[in-house]
Amino acid sequence: MRDPILRQELADRGVFYPANAVFGHDGSEASKARYDAMRRDYRVALDAFPHLKMAIDAQPGLVTSPNAGALLSALSIVDPQVVRVLFTPMKAAQIMGGEAQKGSWIDQIAYFPMAESTGQVASYGDFSNNGSIDVNAQWNYRQPYSWQAFKRYGEQQLDRWGAAGLNYAAELDNALAFKFNKVSNKSYFYGITGLVNYGLLNDPSLSSAISPGTKADTSQGVTWLKATAIEIYNDFKALYTALNVQTGYNLEMDAPITLAMSSNREPQLAVTNDFGLTAKEMIQKSFPNLKFEVAPEYSTQSGEFMQLMVTDYEGVKTAYPAYTEKMRAHALVIGSSDWSQKNSAGTWGTIIRRPIMIKGMLGI
Repeated sequence: MRDPILRQELADRGVFYPANAVFGHDGSEASKARYDAMRRDYRVALDAFPHLKMAIDAQPGLVTSPNAGALLSALSIVDPQVVRVLFTPMKAAQIMGGEAQKGSWIDQIAYFPMAESTGQVASYGDFSNNGSIDVNAQWNYRQPYSWQAFKRYGEQQLDRWGAAGLNYAAELDNALAFKFNKVSNKSYFYGITGLVNYGLLNDPSLSSAISPGTKADTSQGVTWLKATAIEIYNDFKALYTALNVQTGYNLEMDAPITLAMSSNREPQLAVTNDFGLTAKEMIQKSFPNLKFEVAPEYSTQSGEFMQLMVTDYEGVKTAYPAYTEKMRAHALVIGSSDWSQKNSAGTWGTIIRRPIMIKGMLGI
């Protein structure tokens, strides 16, 4: 049995039941008695408590703040792989074939001897004492630069970072090593101002750089931006020729040499000629023991710079970066709930033994 009147009364108050919902009784006396009691109680309640109608008609307000679901931290994870910020590459040691330690952190000066053969011959005579051989020696010197940095961390700090999935002590060690290497790399290129401590790019014993040749397309001047493969090859050949003249013609084309430039100009080596050969391939074919290196320091305020260096000659390295100590860890200081430790290092800059074995070209 259905009761459309009761269904309509509920609908008027915002309560919906489908059309096939049963509002009534099955005909039995007990069922009819329950149904009548329900109708009576329902209408009495509506008449006696008018706010019930308002509660049915309107959405009640929230006592708590509205939210979109579960607590966000309960649905979050921390990736175990730490992504570190990228910085410019450190290539000085790679360009010169590795670093070398000279002395220790207590030394205040380093001397580098150089010997030059001198003398003269005379016509032979049984009773002649003419003719003599001698050696002229000089000592070039460099001064070291030392620096320091502290790493500090607290007990609660370590635990908090650990709870966030980060090994803070290990990250401090990484930061310390990285910063020290950056300082060393910069000293290897530029030395230290105020000391007799020079770098690969500014040692006063280096000869002046030469300029590139004139290009067919002059819209970019003499740079490589619009240069052809043969023009780039000719610039390199001119640089090699200047280096060979500077060394007193001691070089041959199979000598171990290194060409260093910035990553801004390296792509120009991929320019091809009419036969599909790149400028780099043309250079390497003519100079089989040539090694190419790139470093951002070769992009200078004066223009793009490249440097050609004989790696070693007669068993003597032309240039090498030198340090007193790469890193010295001093005593660990233990506080009430914290730790601190001083670390230090030192550099001699770049030691250039034979400046005549290095030549540069500015403006490529």
